[in-house]
Amino acid sequence: MPGQAQKRRWRRWLSGRGARAVVLSCLTITLVPALVAGVGIGSAEARTYPKIFSSIELPSKNLKKFPKWLDMIGRWKDGAPCSSDTCTTKGWSGLIEDLKGKDRLTQIKEVNKLLNSKKYIIDMRNWGKEDYWATPFQFLKKNGDCEDYAIAKFMALKALGIPIEDMRVVALQDLNLGIGHAVLIVYNGSDALLLDNQIKSVVPANSIKHYQPVYSINEKGWWLHRR
Repeated sequence: MPGQAQKRRWRRWLSGRGARAVVLSCLTITLVPALVAGVGIGSAEARTYPKIFSSIELPSKNLKKFPKWLDMIGRWKDGAPCSSDTCTTKGWSGLIEDLKGKDRLTQIKEVNKLLNSKKYIIDMRNWGKEDYWATPFQFLKKNGDCEDYAIAKFMALKALGIPIEDMRVVALQDLNLGIGHAVLIVYNGSDALLLDNQIKSVVPANSIKHYQPVYSINEKGWWLHRR
């Protein structure tokens, strides 16, 4: 885990951005001093993770700085059934049942393939908001944008038995396009696998050189990234 000097450098790096929001085509990433203050809180980790996009990371268990993520988790209610103009369970149970009992890599590849077939729609058109994190059942009903694909894949693989600790939604910047993006990373043995709505196949995360991760998150905590 990074030492105190590294932590101080990361805090200076982020706090220098003040309270600016990086408004991006798929995702709005806000870097604020309050977020920086949470870095390192409750951060002890026994596990060493493979690197994501060749970055180093600093963990925290303080999720209070991520209201959109927590709001989505609250609305999801561990997959409680819903049926409305904005939410449906149709197709979900079939997806899960068809993949139960398959080997882990097959589950990862099939979830990525099936959910990537959904239509991409920006949040402003879909929800009238610049950045809205939909639940998987909202995504099934209304489609969505990058973080919605990542969240739906996360929850589908969780339902198939992949541990939360082995998955993260990653907020990043696409350096080629100069835009923000979100993807799912799944750890499979010593590999960090990338599930991306912009890439047809599942690929090793470190094979993609133009992604710069900002933070990653799951239901247990979050990680600050820097190269």
